[in-house]
Amino acid sequence: MNGIIIKALSGFYYVAAEDRVIACRARGKFRLSGDSPLVGDRVTVSESEGQGVVEQILPRKNAFVRPAVANLDAIVLVASAAIPVTDPFLVDRMTVLACRRGIECIICINKTDLDPAEELRRIYTNTGFPLAVVSAETGEGMEELRALIRGKTVALTGNSGVGKSALLRRLCPELELATGEVSQKLGRGRHTTRHIELFALGDRTYAADTPGFSSFDTDQTEHIPKQDLEQLFPDFSPYLGHCRFPDCAHRNEPDCGVLEAVRAGKIEASRHRSYVRLYAQAEQIKAWELKKE
Repeated sequence: MNGIIIKALSGFYYVAAEDRVIACRARGKFRLSGDSPLVGDRVTVSESEGQGVVEQILPRKNAFVRPAVANLDAIVLVASAAIPVTDPFLVDRMTVLACRRGIECIICINKTDLDPAEELRRIYTNTGFPLAVVSAETGEGMEELRALIRGKTVALTGNSGVGKSALLRRLCPELELATGEVSQKLGRGRHTTRHIELFALGDRTYAADTPGFSSFDTDQTEHIPKQDLEQLFPDFSPYLGHCRFPDCAHRNEPDCGVLEAVRAGKIEASRHRSYVRLYAQAEQIKAWELKKE
């Protein structure tokens, strides 16, 4: 039978199949091949005397190493202007990674009951990314978020303490997820998610809670060729091709369409600063590192 892995823990894979969850071990061939099953994998399983076995991993559309999750339709980037305050660069770095993988990126600004997050709203309103402004505490904006993720497998990610687990509880109240208190002294949350798990939210929707940004493959952004970065900022698209130089880097060149758009307020300055910062990182990549990938 076919199913989807919703949790991996202590060597067991928990597969949702035929309206039930089957605890499975994986065939040794996966360990030998170095291609172990991941949460989110569509798999074929067999069952004998109450023990399930993962027999085959069906083709993946994508996969991440950290966290170990596959077949995402979208990433929900949770940000906040309350404690902890999200640095827009963290969001921009993740949007670049999502675009690079061909995954839809949904930006969710949470904790509006504590801070309306006007600056974050302004920055991301015209970026081309779907935007939901919510409060997990009061329920404001949750129906809009629910509509954006309906029918998709998504991962919620963001810096610790922004309320990912609280959002999941709002989306599916029967879930019993531990929510960490935010450290007032450090201005960041304590990690409460210890493993990756997909939660069924109804309407063929699955959501994964994940560790904070530091664990979500963000180091992979350093391996994106600098010339590819402009295509990973959707808000730059209308202004590409309007530069004096065909190989314009959009940093300080004369007659640059992107820079003119920034000066005119058509592209948010913080978005351009993130681009420049990522471009500088990309410049440090050696040619052999790109070939290795």
